Amino acid sequence: MTSVLYFHGFASSPASAKIGLLRPLLAPHAIELNTPDLNAPSFQRLDWSAMIDRALDAARKTPPRAIVGSSLGSLVALEVSRRGVAAPLVLIAPALGIADRWKSKLPPGDPVITFNHARGENAPIHRAFFEQMFNVRIDDDPPPARVVAIMGRRDETVPFDLVEATWRRWESRGLAPGSKFIAIDEGDHGLTAHADVIAREIVDAVAKTAY
Repeated sequence: MTSVLYFHGFASSPASAKIGLLRPLLAPHAIELNTPDLNAPSFQRLDWSAMIDRALDAARKTPPRAIVGSSLGSLVALEVSRRGVAAPLVLIAPALGIADRWKSKLPPGDPVITFNHARGENAPIHRAFFEQMFNVRIDDDPPPARVVAIMGRRDETVPFDLVEATWRRWESRGLAPGSKFIAIDEGDHGLTAHADVIAREIVDAVAKTAY
């Protein structure tokens, strides 16, 4: 089986609906998703550095042929790539440019109460995580690897225009050959109705690394 590293999104887990849909689509291609739990050290005490350490540890233990990131997991994928894990990237509804948006919309108080998709209910998370993310600018420059971004025009969480603008900036600074931006007209943030499109791009990314 070929290993592909998959980073889930914020307030999600390795048991997400998208991962569950992708596994049977990828199995006929002998692709297995390696899905570390990025709630490090826990969701309530979420820490960016701990997330990256866990992601890098997973990459070292099982070197991936491709790296997939969903929403906030896309920022983790970009950071892992920047730190030298050489593999093509597939970014699903990537949270590009989200730091400033979070800064403007974050409610007062500590902890912050937010909906946790993995638990199916509201859950607390310390304010320090969001304050960390205000300073994460890993999406300022294009990644060193080939990258595919898949974005729904009806994304209710990450503004499509914000992601598209980041992509155009990346293009102006030089993207790796073969990089592409895929806009799905009816796509929402979850993109679960378009798992076939995501699976196709993962298969293609793996194929690009077969020498």
